[in-house]
Amino acid sequence: MKILISHITGNENTRNVVYALMNSQLLHTFIVSIAVYKESLFRFGIFRQFLKRKLPIQLRPFTVSFPFKELGRQICNKLNVKLLTKSESSFFSSYSESRYIDKKASLFLKKHAKEIDTVYCFEDIALQTFTIAREEKKYRIYDLPIGYWRAFRKMLADEKEKNPDWYVTLGGFNDSNEKVANKDKEIELANVIFVASTFTKKSLSFFPGQLPPIYVVPYGFPPINSERTYSLQEDRKIRLLYVGGLSQRKGISYMFKALEGLENFYELTVVGGGDTDIPVLKTALSKHQYLPPMPHDKILELMSKSDILIFPSLFEGFGLVITEAMSQGTPVITTDRTCGPDIITNNEDGWIVKAADSTSIQNLLIKLKDDKEEIIRVGKNARETARKRPWEVYQQEMVNLIQNDCGGKS
Repeated sequence: MKILISHITGNENTRNVVYALMNSQLLHTFIVSIAVYKESLFRFGIFRQFLKRKLPIQLRPFTVSFPFKELGRQICNKLNVKLLTKSESSFFSSYSESRYIDKKASLFLKKHAKEIDTVYCFEDIALQTFTIAREEKKYRIYDLPIGYWRAFRKMLADEKEKNPDWYVTLGGFNDSNEKVANKDKEIELANVIFVASTFTKKSLSFFPGQLPPIYVVPYGFPPINSERTYSLQEDRKIRLLYVGGLSQRKGISYMFKALEGLENFYELTVVGGGDTDIPVLKTALSKHQYLPPMPHDKILELMSKSDILIFPSLFEGFGLVITEAMSQGTPVITTDRTCGPDIITNNEDGWIVKAADSTSIQNLLIKLKDDKEEIIRVGKNARETARKRPWEVYQQEMVNLIQNDCGGKS
């Protein structure tokens, strides 16, 4: 079996799938926008952000890159040229880039059809490749990294009435009919679907057609911070940390609401990107410490110095910040609409609260403010959970699944 896999950025979970396929001699080609192997060319300006996508040199013979759209998008963002990126139809939008990479992958597949048995594609980057793959009778693996779009619209529809000022930050409701129809076509063309959480699998129950088999494989944890020390003196506030997009999809209004009246016990640091000129968000951030997006190593360092990560997402395919924090020995408060139920035992190595419910968060914070030893206990347990499931475990599970359960004719 030889597999063609494509992605725009080659993010953490994608890279681990690619590593697994390469090490198991299953990888034919990895198609990505920008491939970084050496740091020397990416140390300055906007190119520094590409360092987090660095690939091992062993992948170079298997990788084909198409950087045009990604470079254009990043330059436009840096120069604040929103006209070319702001809508899905804009020339350098992320969706335009998705279609661009999908097209390149489909042409590559057509050219090398005799050498490839299986294609592995992600949401919004699969339609053209899957279409060619079906014509060529190739097996089609679909990776859905976030919940299904119909579920998103159904589950978050009441946010417009509950939190009208925050509704503008949601996103997802503005996707064109063509874009969401293409998402459904991708699912229809898939032979199998991989998801990283039970919540994502449940969201697919809103799909109106017949679904192929769905497999849940939670992502792995980064290397643990074995040097972490704990000190929660009585004379300082408990350090809360939020890392993620500044969007209501992440449930941030419920976090801010839950902290009202607890300012004498907690201090919150918010790290993330978004439109900070939106009045309701600007006001909320002014009451706490706000930091713009930062490099991954700095995020991990900040996590290791925080007492609790709070991630109150309303709709999340996984939530890598959860596993990152746990690897640093930082316990996490998250909701039942993330990977939390798959990797956290409530009150043992983290806490799971009801989504879209500030009272649930606040009640937990009230309890923890008087029991700092509990925070330390759960943090240590979180690190042990992370120790048991490194990325290598995820890689092996994916290879076993692909080899043993996803074969057969398309």
